Amino acid sequence: MLKFCSLYSGSSGNCLFVDSKNTKLLIDSGTSCKKICEGLHSIHTSIEEIDAILVTHEHSDHIQSLGLISKKYDIPVYANLETWQAMENQRAKIRSENIKVFENDKDFCLNDLTIHPFSTPHDAANPCGFNIHNGKRKISIATDLGHMDNTILEELQGSSFILLEANYDPEILKVSKYPFHLKQRIAGPNGHLSNETAGKTISTLMQKDLKEVMLGHLSKENNFPELAYQTVMEELMNQNSDIHSLKLSVASRYEPSKVINI
Repeated sequence: MLKFCSLYSGSSGNCLFVDSKNTKLLIDSGTSCKKICEGLHSIHTSIEEIDAILVTHEHSDHIQSLGLISKKYDIPVYANLETWQAMENQRAKIRSENIKVFENDKDFCLNDLTIHPFSTPHDAANPCGFNIHNGKRKISIATDLGHMDNTILEELQGSSFILLEANYDPEILKVSKYPFHLKQRIAGPNGHLSNETAGKTISTLMQKDLKEVMLGHLSKENNFPELAYQTVMEELMNQNSDIHSLKLSVASRYEPSKVINI
């Protein structure tokens, strides 16, 4: 069995937790060490139990406390070479034996888990999402996606659970106080995924046995949870998807989600 919890998810900081019989992982550490420890404690887990941290990319909302946590609790950190090179300040805090390098699109194992990092379209050095396998069970982490394409859809097929980005609503983004260049970045091909595109993606993947989705990485300024949920549900209905066969929730930026058993 796999367990998943979003400790924190949003443009202000991201940290996810995955648990199996023999392995406990964090994916990203984009908020303070104190908050991450508190989040873990709220689900009856200690930071000392964490076996490894996986890193999607080097933006600050994904690595804020990475070096501190690894150094303080002697936790190995896994990232690809380009991401390591892009986060020198964090890398300098981490013991050399805890610096682990993977290659995108090549599997690696952590105890009873097989991890498959896959490339994602985002304006970072070499960003990735993760497919995490435990026997026949598979979950996927897919955020910071500028667009959805067939390659990523293929990576996500067969997942029972996905943490999927639903970052912004296009109409809210248009009238937000963000400068024009930032609006272009967010809505561009290497920016973030909109609510509507998330809905279309989920509808497609429901044809491949997807049963549960948590929407994540919502923008504080250009989205809100109720809108993301409603837009995705409307898109599923527009695509004639069976909404009763899917469990849909929205990750909070401020507190841990419920623990999901997969």
